Amino acid sequence: MAVAIPPHQTQGTFLLCTKPPFRITFSSIPTNRKPFCVFSLQTQFSSSSSQVTSKNPRDEQQRLSFTIDYLIDSCGLSPDYAILASRKLLLDSPERPNTVLNLLRDHGFSTAQISTLIKKRPVLLLANAESVLLPKLQFFLSIGVSKSLLARTLASDPTILTRSLTNQLIPSYNFLKSVLDADEKIVAALRRTTWVFLEDHTKNLVPNINFMSETGVPEKCIQLLLTHFPEAVMQKNHEFRAITNVAKEMGFNPKKSTFVLAIHALSGKGNKSIWDKCFEVYQGWGWSEDDIKCAFKKHPHCMMLSEKKINRTMEFLVKEMNLAPRSIAQCPVVLFFSLEKRIIPRCSVIKVLASKGLVKEDWSLTSLLVPVEKVFLEKLVIKFEEELPELMDVYRGCTKLSSFFASV
Repeated sequence: MAVAIPPHQTQGTFLLCTKPPFRITFSSIPTNRKPFCVFSLQTQFSSSSSQVTSKNPRDEQQRLSFTIDYLIDSCGLSPDYAILASRKLLLDSPERPNTVLNLLRDHGFSTAQISTLIKKRPVLLLANAESVLLPKLQFFLSIGVSKSLLARTLASDPTILTRSLTNQLIPSYNFLKSVLDADEKIVAALRRTTWVFLEDHTKNLVPNINFMSETGVPEKCIQLLLTHFPEAVMQKNHEFRAITNVAKEMGFNPKKSTFVLAIHALSGKGNKSIWDKCFEVYQGWGWSEDDIKCAFKKHPHCMMLSEKKINRTMEFLVKEMNLAPRSIAQCPVVLFFSLEKRIIPRCSVIKVLASKGLVKEDWSLTSLLVPVEKVFLEKLVIKFEEELPELMDVYRGCTKLSSFFASV
């Protein structure tokens, strides 16, 4: 896939690339990016606000004292963090840093978010707010990043603000747009990790995407993985290839979305730890290794649930609804449903209907919990409203099952 030449900002707008055929070549990625150095350009600093040591010790001490006080009073840093930050910058006056703080406030940053951002990158106080920081904020807003998301993202990782808009951020956007098509998907990927805009895409992302294409993974599935789980596509190429091959060996079809979901579930040490814990919990409920593999093939992310979530759902379905634990392995999607909002209300309805002989006792999880609410209501609530007008109240939780059966 040929990625367009990095555009330049023109009169406040950003020139964006169009989408070519879905194939990426190493030569298509910009190679003229400058090595990263935090605000290495002289123009990004004021001449008076620098880290140059003053020849007069008294003057330097005054600047140090002013810097620490400013970081505490204006940025909300603790004295300890202010002292640490003062080793990275010395301020002569509040003029330059005030413009930075005002810019952040104007773009929706809370006091806590500003404090967090400055704690992580105190040197940002020396940036030119108008010419350096504002264009980057405007760029992300222009592609659909909301102010609230932008503030949360930059407070979590301010690294983006230290990168060149022309040489790094816009080329990264153009690359992502060529793969993902839509700005909403790029924003979703950014929500997961800022590194989709920061890393060298030729190193891992491009070869991993190409390998998926060669394996037969459809474009929409590649987009799914990059949009919602970009960290999985950004892992080292040899690791990604190994995990992809494992997914194939486990019987996953590369042409289905479950294939890329399996890649995500199998990726990284953190996910491996979650997998091991889930395996242990499911075994505790009587699932065999084959049951677990069956559930994983049907819904790979069932091996990424929390122990608490699994246990609460299994306990209700097994102890309250008298289901065989292994039957849940045949429909693992139910483990993702809300217990309070979906599972309990629907199971309450089926208990009432079964007690009246209006439905069979051997109902299935698939027919009860999987259908969307409209279908469920039409088939199991509205259909019986004449015989049981209180059924809707049972579904909504207005009438408890204990009260219903006590009145019968």
